[in-house]
Amino acid sequence: MEITRENVLKALSNVQDPDLKRDLVTLDMIKNVAIDGKKVSFTVMLTTPACPLKEIIKKDCEKAIFSHLGEDVDVDIEMSSTVTTIRTNAPLLPGVKNIIAVSSGKGGVGKSTVAANLAVALAKTGAEVGLIDADIFGPSVPTMFNCEFEQPTVVVENGKNMLVPVQQYGVKLMSIGFLSPPDNAVVWRGPMASSALKQFLGDTNWGDLDYLLIDLPPGTSDIHLTLVQSVPVTGAIVVTTPQKVALADAKKGLAMFKQPQINVPVLGIVENMAYFTPEELPENKYFIFGENGGKNLAEKQNVPFLGQIPIVQSIRESGDSGYPAVLKDDITAHAFSNLAESLAQQVAIRNATMQKTVKVALNS
Repeated sequence: MEITRENVLKALSNVQDPDLKRDLVTLDMIKNVAIDGKKVSFTVMLTTPACPLKEIIKKDCEKAIFSHLGEDVDVDIEMSSTVTTIRTNAPLLPGVKNIIAVSSGKGGVGKSTVAANLAVALAKTGAEVGLIDADIFGPSVPTMFNCEFEQPTVVVENGKNMLVPVQQYGVKLMSIGFLSPPDNAVVWRGPMASSALKQFLGDTNWGDLDYLLIDLPPGTSDIHLTLVQSVPVTGAIVVTTPQKVALADAKKGLAMFKQPQINVPVLGIVENMAYFTPEELPENKYFIFGENGGKNLAEKQNVPFLGQIPIVQSIRESGDSGYPAVLKDDITAHAFSNLAESLAQQVAIRNATMQKTVKVALNS
């Protein structure tokens, strides 16, 4: 077959995106096709830099070219990415492509640890990432990112004072912990806490972000309602442990997002503290809180299961020292990296297959 742009695209129309179940040409993922004699080059534009199927897609493209245009073709494929979004013409946070709520049914399941490591893991892939610490009464982001004494600066934009997020480990951060002394308790009524979240959303210069993670307080509260009433949320993840009591509360958290009047897509469940692995025996797994509780809940609720995070001493030490575990090179770092890939994958699938999320209008 003659090597032309049309024939290259014809060949690549046989390659499917494994997640979206459509071919790359129909999805407009093939860019910059160039031909020079027997040399064919093009760019595959993935839906996220954290795509876990990058190498599979690349190999499938090579096979398709060789199969349709000949084994002697010199193929040069560049793998690039642009994160997808359903948030078009958004008046609030116009530069933010995806807003992801990180929630838990109860406290103590490691939700903030998961949110912090997810944010850093996504940033490590090359994505632009922000993290809002919306747990107003128990802010943990300043400690987990080793910036307890940092303060956001203020810039004036269009006559309005805007906060500039603190940056650490490639992530833009905002927390009430930056705005009040570390030893002070935040004693506020619900509306005041909701007002703080609105300020983090509307009065902060986030710029262009691929993912803005919102670390919500445990349970279901005013803060959750304020979030879904303020901005269209791309989706939510629910963090749980395998323990029966945690799963019961996680189920309530899932039910809240699935309520018809809220209708925020659930991107998946994360099972934290899934098993204990001693550092000196990395192959051993001890299921302290029960086995596969989060995985089984995901199956029963028909939502994606994003992954398991082991309970390892180094995760706690990393949180206390302000150096997230995902920045190291051990089993927990790999677990959080895999989790970030799974999340990015689910965001891309959600954006390609579901309706836009709209702001929630609830009667107070």
